[in-house]
Amino acid sequence: MNSKSVKCGIQKAPHRSLLKASGLTDEEIKRPFIGVVNTFNEIVPGHVGLREIAEAAKKGILLAGGTPLEFPAIAVCDGIAMNHEGMKYSLASRELIADSIEIMVKAHGIDGLVLIPNCDKIVPAVMMAAARLNIPAIVVSGGPMLAGNNNGQKTDLITVFEGVGAAAADKITADELAELEDTACPTCGSCAGMFTANSMNCMTEALGMALPGNGTIPAVYSERKRLAKLSGMKIMELVEKNIKPRDILTEKAFKNALTVDMALGCSTNTVLHLTAIANEAEVEMNLQKINEISKKTPNLCKLSPAGPYHIEELNAVGGIMSVMNELSKRDLIELDALTVSTNSVSEQIKGKEKKGEKIIASVDKPYSQTGGIQVLFGTLAPDGAVVKKSAVAQEMMKVTANARVFESEEEAVDAILKNKIKAGDCVVIRYEGPKGGPGMREMLTPTSALAGMGLDKQVSLITDGRFSGGTRGAAIGHVSPEANEGGPIAYIIDGDKIEIDIINGKLNLLVDEEELNERKKTTNIKEITYKGYLGKYAKSVTSASTGAICK
Repeated sequence: MNSKSVKCGIQKAPHRSLLKASGLTDEEIKRPFIGVVNTFNEIVPGHVGLREIAEAAKKGILLAGGTPLEFPAIAVCDGIAMNHEGMKYSLASRELIADSIEIMVKAHGIDGLVLIPNCDKIVPAVMMAAARLNIPAIVVSGGPMLAGNNNGQKTDLITVFEGVGAAAADKITADELAELEDTACPTCGSCAGMFTANSMNCMTEALGMALPGNGTIPAVYSERKRLAKLSGMKIMELVEKNIKPRDILTEKAFKNALTVDMALGCSTNTVLHLTAIANEAEVEMNLQKINEISKKTPNLCKLSPAGPYHIEELNAVGGIMSVMNELSKRDLIELDALTVSTNSVSEQIKGKEKKGEKIIASVDKPYSQTGGIQVLFGTLAPDGAVVKKSAVAQEMMKVTANARVFESEEEAVDAILKNKIKAGDCVVIRYEGPKGGPGMREMLTPTSALAGMGLDKQVSLITDGRFSGGTRGAAIGHVSPEANEGGPIAYIIDGDKIEIDIINGKLNLLVDEEELNERKKTTNIKEITYKGYLGKYAKSVTSASTGAICK
């Protein structure tokens, strides 16, 4: 289906009449219809600047002979939604965004798409829609926020979250926290570190669905507007050549994305999102494959929260193309994969040498010989769990910890801020999974509170929910099966010993099988019934191990 189905022939006279009622001329109606999906709103800092990006993209489309037709999609700010009921809606919105784009395209005969997201699950949502619809599409995001500056130290949103823990532990004053609050997020854009939003924006380049620079050019740079114009022009070439998302989103593209993911030390949420995009593209992906790639991919970057650098600095030394160029020196990149530039990856990265040795390390002297994400398996996570290994202190890589069990994020945060968690504890937060939450809440508050209190090298966290890309420390999420589905996490009690071996990919509950079976007989699985969208979502969402897709 394309625009001919709504504008060509005598039977479509009424349709053309309606298009003219929208202000289109005969000449505009003759041209290809390009949907411009603008996720602008006045709430999310990553999205407040998207009007300008959309206008630039539309100019590019007009320059290349297309007719831009803008329509909206929603966007949730994970930071604002954090640590209250609103976070239940964040991941759940991913499916709603993809569905709404599908509806608009199918209903109106769109020929191609320029997709304009910026934050967290909105970026994967638009790529899921592109893969599902399989009409020519290109992504141009809003770009990252610049880092803040507090007394000469670079800061970002995570600095403020960790400041809450520091204030609770009397390490900083209320005035110092207020100063952080005022300075940490100085511009519009997706939060400045390698958190989920920027991780996924970098994945758009690695997958080949965006032009070079999309993941790293700051939101406030004029170069970002030029990129949007170029993307608007490029979609016309993609339409003309009939290059579709599934021509690009191949097994090779996902291998490249996972490899870049490991090299950058991206958010654990990339595991959820890349799996969901692969599902829409009908490309097989599983957690074992992710571990295989992690084992042979060096970690080249230490970006916040894993290190001191921010996305603007990655951009300055060459960005994603330079990372891919460096990885290609060890034959880790599929060079013949196609991209929306209509060039191969090989052509795109040619000559893109990195600048310096710190922000992008050499493959010969990486920060680690293995990737930034590790998938764990064991008696506590038979179907897997995920940790951002690159942000875990060395002393927490292999520990046996004492379980402290909480039935919700709120209960855990209350205990942490009241100094009830001690060194050697493992905070277990359950009933926060895709079904049990519902919505698999992202939990930055407990991890940041522990980090701010100086306990991130002494206390681990385990949940069937998920953690922010801004999380650092031994924070293990996506435990599958989740508590709501009767996974082992449902039967842990205070004092149980948990073996965490991030180096060897193990997560074991050290309780014998007989005892565990007895607990299963006496434990009532907690059920929460939700109405509205969350109720529908809970009934259709699948396990985190399969990307929390809906069926």
